[in-house]
Amino acid sequence: MSKSDEEWRAILSPQQYRVLRQLGTEAPYSGEYNDTPASDVGVYQCVGCNQDLYKASTKFNSACGWPAFYEAIPGSIIINRDTSFGMVREEMRCSNCDGHLGHIFRGEGYKNPTDERHCVNSICLKLNK
Repeated sequence: MSKSDEEWRAILSPQQYRVLRQLGTEAPYSGEYNDTPASDVGVYQCVGCNQDLYKASTKFNSACGWPAFYEAIPGSIIINRDTSFGMVREEMRCSNCDGHLGHIFRGEGYKNPTDERHCVNSICLKLNK
C-alpha cells in the first residue's frame, strides 16, 4: 500500500500520523485499548489500512502501559531490528501499509504460550468485535 504524506494526513489523526508514519509512541497508560480485557471477542486491526493484526484472545495484561499481545496473526507484521535509544529491540510494522506499531520483547517471563510481549501503541489499533 503506497500513499503520499498528504493522503496519510487526510485519513489519520495527527496523533495517529505521528506514531504510524513517524515512528512515534503514545504516552503510557493513555491508550484506548490499554485496559481492554483479553476476554473480548474480535480482531484488532491496523487503523491505517484495516488489516487484521491480532486476535483479541491473544491480548494479556502486562502492566507495561500499552496493549500487549503474545502472538500476531501470521503474515500481518514485519519485524525490523531497531537500535535506537542505545538498545536493541524488534520493531513491528504492519505488513500491508508499513505503519509503525510498536516493539516486541521476548523472554521476559510472561506466562503466555510464546513468552513474547508485542507492545503495541493503542492509537494504531481498532477493535473489530
